[in-house]
Amino acid sequence: MQAPSLPLNPAAAFLLRPFVRFYRMESASGILLMLSAVIALAWANSPWSEAYFHLWELPIGLRVGNLDLTKSLHHWINDGLMGLFFFVVGLELKREMLLGELASPKRAALSITAAAGGMIVPALLYALLNRGGTGAAGWGIPMATDIAFALGVLTLLGKRVPLSLKVFVTAVAIVDDLGAVLVIALFYTAQISWLALGIAAALLLLMVLGNRLGIRSPAPYLVVGIGVWLALLQSGIHATLAGVLAALTIPARSTIDAAEYLHRAQLYLAEFQEDVQHDRKVPTADQRDAVHSLEVASRQLDAPLMRLERMMHPWVAFGVMPVFALANAGVAIGDDLVATMASPITLGVMLGLLLGKPVGILTASWIAVRAGVALLPSGTNWRQLAAVGLLCGIGFTMSLFIASLAFALPEALDRAKLGILAASLIAGVLGAIALYLCSGAETGAEAGSEQSSAPPSEQG
Repeated sequence: MQAPSLPLNPAAAFLLRPFVRFYRMESASGILLMLSAVIALAWANSPWSEAYFHLWELPIGLRVGNLDLTKSLHHWINDGLMGLFFFVVGLELKREMLLGELASPKRAALSITAAAGGMIVPALLYALLNRGGTGAAGWGIPMATDIAFALGVLTLLGKRVPLSLKVFVTAVAIVDDLGAVLVIALFYTAQISWLALGIAAALLLLMVLGNRLGIRSPAPYLVVGIGVWLALLQSGIHATLAGVLAALTIPARSTIDAAEYLHRAQLYLAEFQEDVQHDRKVPTADQRDAVHSLEVASRQLDAPLMRLERMMHPWVAFGVMPVFALANAGVAIGDDLVATMASPITLGVMLGLLLGKPVGILTASWIAVRAGVALLPSGTNWRQLAAVGLLCGIGFTMSLFIASLAFALPEALDRAKLGILAASLIAGVLGAIALYLCSGAETGAEAGSEQSSAPPSEQG
């Protein structure tokens, strides 16, 4: 897999390094996610389809006194494992706000504006098509972009797509996820238990206090975060929101800077070297002390947020998301496929993702740039931004998640799933073709310009 090349500027390279790691992980995850969706769809329409649907209804849980946590396997995946997904989303969001594309208002303006347009227009199109119908509750389905699939497509295009455009897509998808979280919290919640909600709020305040007091170990935050999740599970508000809220309390600052770390590392390594004895196979006590001191300094430099994201991202990307896709992408395609695809729910989802996303992103971006509050990503043009709008119509993970909250009737849910799968496939293909053509033409023009402007000795 080809990673995006870093700029030559060392400072820029250092700042973009977390994004490159994130990009590699998400693009590889997109391939596994697609494979899981294909397996789910094939299994749900095979002679063993009954086993597929029965598997996810298996009851799993425990009962402690009056507390009963017995739920179906499908419920544990969507409410439990996806809590880890939302936790990583929260970590990514906080990192982007502190160090990434959302760190300053000027840099964040285009991503936030584009994401807002890409959420509002699809929701409106869906709502207009399903106004007063049985599918009216699904207006939130076409709002979010699947970051793993989108970056997976960008990986296939390699260096034809500027790195700045890949960063832009990542930022838009992260803001999309935040918008989807807010929509879930405000519009897709059951009856609220204020006692459980109060307990969750108190535990979150405890995590904030731990941050203020300088607690750096991730363990206390994870333990209290599980308590927040359990409280929200009983509150009526969707429990996965605990992941985002808990992630925002994780410390993101280093206690020492790079210069201080380098000074200490050189000092400890010098101490280690002084005591080197080539005939000893076991380090001395002084050497062990030097190694321990170096480990402490490394933890002080590595912020808990970065450490947790690096630790949990592989588990979410290669474990949680594929399992979620396997449990949720399976839909039985009936004999009357044409009638199903023509239903307002399916058409609303497809219209929102395939038309609403590119129109909303392009229109909102144009307004922001014309108003002078934002700039296009460096090295990009409007044709590439329009192509990115098409690509952002891949709504898979978050769209499936919201669909499962919006519809209790299996027939409505199946129609929504078909719309999501069809639209995501079409958006991926059309977005890839559009980006290939736009970026190819632009790259060729730039290469020709650079070639003609180069000195004769550099032109060969």
